[in-house]
Amino acid sequence: MKVAFFSARKYEEKIFQETQKNSDIEFEFFEARLTEKTAQLANGYHAICVFVNDLLNETVLTELHKYGVRFIALRCAGFNNVHLPTVKKLGIRVVRVPEYSPYAVAEHAVALLLTLNRKIHKAHYHVREMNFSLEGLVGFDLHGKTVGIIGTGKIGHVFAKIMNGFGCSILVHDIKTDAQISATAKYVSLDELFKNSDIISLHCPLNDSTRHLIDANAFAKMKSNAVVINTGRGGLIDTHALIDALKAHRIGGACLDVYEEEEGVFFTDQSSEGITDDILARLTTFPNVIMTSHQAFLTQEALMNIADTTKKNLVCLINGTRCENEVAHMS
Repeated sequence: MKVAFFSARKYEEKIFQETQKNSDIEFEFFEARLTEKTAQLANGYHAICVFVNDLLNETVLTELHKYGVRFIALRCAGFNNVHLPTVKKLGIRVVRVPEYSPYAVAEHAVALLLTLNRKIHKAHYHVREMNFSLEGLVGFDLHGKTVGIIGTGKIGHVFAKIMNGFGCSILVHDIKTDAQISATAKYVSLDELFKNSDIISLHCPLNDSTRHLIDANAFAKMKSNAVVINTGRGGLIDTHALIDALKAHRIGGACLDVYEEEEGVFFTDQSSEGITDDILARLTTFPNVIMTSHQAFLTQEALMNIADTTKKNLVCLINGTRCENEVAHMS
């Protein structure tokens, strides 16, 4: 089966090429992001493989179906970019990669926190410019701080274990409780978590109930020195409310690997023409904000797991068997 692979990047092509060996799967790599304008690239393919910022709305899905696409393999965990009613109506099967490396994402969240707190990025450039002054580089001890974690799935669980290692107290919130994490953390309401946490990290999926989970009301309840970390989905935070909170010094800072309007910007080189998104541009001006472009997942181990799981998912689809990673089973 030939699979049209959208939003292809060099760091993943080699791994997926190795994965397809000794199988009935053949990936055709397209650098283009899937949109209404590029859907025609899938003409003649029975399946496509897409990532988080590929567009799978009603129009695109209808076009894909017209071109013969019957299978969609998401090489990511989230499926909020897929219009599920259209998928069901057209009979297109959609599979995903629910787990690739919780360690990769949790460790990146910690890396962002440490970098912002201890001003590592600023110190690096100071030293390169032969400036060895310590002015403006004061941080705080993580030891003894209270960390609030929203979402206690595998990533949230790993993040909690890491922060426990720093000697932090852990508060958690989720619609489901986990007995294992309860041994070292305390489940609380969102209001209590906002009120008492020095650090708040988001590790929950994006859906109708979590969109803008962190809004103006949430920021108003937080400590003035609280640091918010988001390595989940950009839509978990109301960006306008975040900017207002930063401008008013209502929070201590933000560590962001995602942005709610990142589609069409992240994963591309905008250095020559600059960005036209005024909100994103404003975010980058704050000295207490650090951003990366949705790279929390990007480790060798995670890429290998994504490729392996994607192959297994596609094999299930080829064989016409039930796939445990099929999105329809979770919608």
